Amino acid sequence: MKQEIIEKVKEMLQPLLEERGLKLVDIEYVTEGKPVLRIYIYNPEGTTIEDCEWISRRIGALLDIEDLIPVSYTLEVSSPGLERKLKNVEEYDIFKGRDIKIVLKEPVDKKNVIKGVLKGREDNNIIVEEEGEEVRIPLENIARANLEFKH
Repeated sequence: MKQEIIEKVKEMLQPLLEERGLKLVDIEYVTEGKPVLRIYIYNPEGTTIEDCEWISRRIGALLDIEDLIPVSYTLEVSSPGLERKLKNVEEYDIFKGRDIKIVLKEPVDKKNVIKGVLKGREDNNIIVEEEGEEVRIPLENIARANLEFKH
């Protein structure tokens, strides 16, 4: 049931996101206690409170019309955060061009941590530019990856 709701919300969000030039990062539907539907959106030019409000108003109205969640719930729409932990492969495409920190399972060039600019993904590799050099990291060698905020 939870996954069905998440999939339906994704479908409903797609045209709204495209209209506003936004990307969907993640959806969480937590049912412990009062249910909470969390939608994380990203604007490559900087996610604003207006982006979140705009999506919240529109998806909230659509959810009410569809009566997709038949109980009282809280809707939260936010940016993914400055140092978000990357949870799925698609996020490496979404956050292309952002600073990233990757903790490795096995060292690459004697390093356990790679920090640099995320260049994207190719096949099963993540490409990071670290100190002017391109580093290819197999997905299966990534223990953890986070966006990095540089002051």
